Amino acid sequence: MITKLKLLLFACLISLASSAQDIESPTKQFWNTLKSHCGKAYQGRLELPKEDKDFGGKQLVMHVRKCTETEIKIPFFVGEDKSRTWVLSYENDRITLKHDHRHEDGTEDDVNFYGGTTTNTGKADLQLFPADEHTQKIIPAAATNVWWITINDTTFTYNLRRLGTDRVFKVVMDLSETIKIPDAPWGWED
Repeated sequence: MITKLKLLLFACLISLASSAQDIESPTKQFWNTLKSHCGKAYQGRLELPKEDKDFGGKQLVMHVRKCTETEIKIPFFVGEDKSRTWVLSYENDRITLKHDHRHEDGTEDDVNFYGGTTTNTGKADLQLFPADEHTQKIIPAAATNVWWITINDTTFTYNLRRLGTDRVFKVVMDLSETIKIPDAPWGWED
């Protein structure tokens, strides 16, 4: 009887361990949701600040253009300006957000690859990216930046808050309707 009980207990432990491995972390769920939009483009709007000379009144487009198991590149166009790409990297159940800025000829901007890495698994629909050391070095005022991205069935939001200041930025992209795939961003070969 004890042998049967041990065998049953052992089988239950194996089943529990197997089930635990099948459960995706919130980080991985977020990553897979974002990755499911690969190859699609969406239009959005500026939510905050309400009036902005660089973004206000311009067509905002994001294109989830390139996806691998560890990297997602999302060009973000502001009118005719194709200088911005959000680069997300996945490693060790954490996501890093970097901003790749290019000139029209494809060369890197002097202020480039700033951003941050999640400090925990976040939520399946929300990931936070506090500014990293590189950001603090190249943009000292951005040392208190916190970016966050939310995603659900109908919207993707990109947000920025500079803690201790009035600096806030939010764009909302409509995921319910795809748009025509835009041309490549500045600096891309394909």
